[in-house]
Amino acid sequence: MFSPDKKKQKYSIMEATTQQNIIAQGTKIVGDIASQGPFRIDGTVEGNVKTSGKVVVGKSGFIKGTLQGENADFEGKFSGKLILSGTLSLKSTANIEGEVHITKLAVEPGATFNATCSMKGNVKALSSDSGKPQLSQSAQRK
Repeated sequence: MFSPDKKKQKYSIMEATTQQNIIAQGTKIVGDIASQGPFRIDGTVEGNVKTSGKVVVGKSGFIKGTLQGENADFEGKFSGKLILSGTLSLKSTANIEGEVHITKLAVEPGATFNATCSMKGNVKALSSDSGKPQLSQSAQRK
């Protein structure tokens, strides 16, 4: 009769992690932010942002510090260290400075990207030398 309803608990936890966190234009946050959900940043964040969700930085958005997450779309500015396990998408108004560690990068013409960048990901193996001419065994022995 008084036991907690497990279905309701699971739903409320899932709902909380999928809601978007919004930092509106004109808002400035100084400090570290950690969340499971996605972010939309149109204000200013000075500090570290860590999330397992997607981060969208609008035209008026600015992050100064470290950003760790999965994917990020930038229209605004970033200065610091950017670490993503997925894709970084830069729109034409984006301005990125600092150190970037990503898996994939998409850049629109007009974006400013002044950063050291390392890309990690799956390296595709070349097919077994199918494009190279094969030498006969007698030619290889010479």
